[in-house]
Amino acid sequence: METVLGSAKNILSTFLHFLEDGTAHEIPVSEAFWGELAAGNHPQLDRGRLMSAFTFAEPWNMWERHPAGEELVMLISGAATVVLEEPGQERVVELTQPGAYVLIPQNTWHTARTAEPTTLLFLTPGAGTEHRPVGA
Repeated sequence: METVLGSAKNILSTFLHFLEDGTAHEIPVSEAFWGELAAGNHPQLDRGRLMSAFTFAEPWNMWERHPAGEELVMLISGAATVVLEEPGQERVVELTQPGAYVLIPQNTWHTARTAEPTTLLFLTPGAGTEHRPVGA
């Protein structure tokens, strides 16, 4: 990991890992990144927060939750519906303007839906992201 030193980067291809001491490190991202992360190949990300972004154009096929803390989800472009699973119901948050965001409470299952190219920015806490398929 390198420390970020004032050169322009793209959050879609180089994520940022923020540590509790205030330092930030670049995390180069490949197609294999999320599989590697799920397999435990990036233990340095178990602490601090990961800033990432990705573009998608259809509903997610999974729910996720973060036991280590709240997650920020912010719209960069497009439009998305963020769905939070709450006791006995689902809560829907519409992100329609760039800069709109929602804070996902710790341990809350959530997913996202869209029908157009959409880019979201995420600030995710530590280790232990859990996933389950939509419909499960």
